[in-house]
Amino acid sequence: MKLLLVEDSDRLRSTLSRGLAAAGFTVDTAADGVEALSFLAAYEYELIVLDLMLPRLDGLGVLKELPRGGQRPGVIVLSARDAVGDRIQALDTGADDYLVKPFSFDELLARLHALARRPREAQPATLTLGGLSVDPRAREARVNGHVLALTPREFGILSLLLRHRGRAFSRAEILERTAGSDTGTSDRSVEVMVFGLRRKLDAAGLPLLIETRRGAGYIIP
Repeated sequence: MKLLLVEDSDRLRSTLSRGLAAAGFTVDTAADGVEALSFLAAYEYELIVLDLMLPRLDGLGVLKELPRGGQRPGVIVLSARDAVGDRIQALDTGADDYLVKPFSFDELLARLHALARRPREAQPATLTLGGLSVDPRAREARVNGHVLALTPREFGILSLLLRHRGRAFSRAEILERTAGSDTGTSDRSVEVMVFGLRRKLDAAGLPLLIETRRGAGYIIP
């Protein structure tokens, strides 16, 4: 599950990023509200962990820029402000949950998992193409009703290309979308993942689903 962590404290941002990644999240990090909006404009996220007191643009400003429907991520606000009025303002502006600093990391994880399970208008519908169906909520892909045994990265690549059918993605773009901005993995690993994904699709009866466009990247036309 892809998550954007927005926190201006270098120490807390680093600690939370490591902990969330160890818990299975794909994490991008931003140190201020303007940087957060640039990430949100470029990538799709299912969850946001958002500090309120940020430089350049504060957390409320970020919340105001989020869409109210469609592909809107779930937002948990982290803040040292513990007044009832601050909580109400954040929730009224678009936050889904509010956690006061200092907080327990285990509680943050529990709230993130609860928010991820909550039915949301922003959750994408099942993606289909012929006999292929991809369910982003269940993290499951099927061909003619039979489950494809995909790794998390393979599933991420297939979902990305199918959701944006007709658009080519470079190796670097795919790596950023499926592995997070702080990964040390080479973008050449994408070739290996696509190769494995193609083999599984071929065996399931969907050969040549993913094409390679020279100079552009991978695409499902």
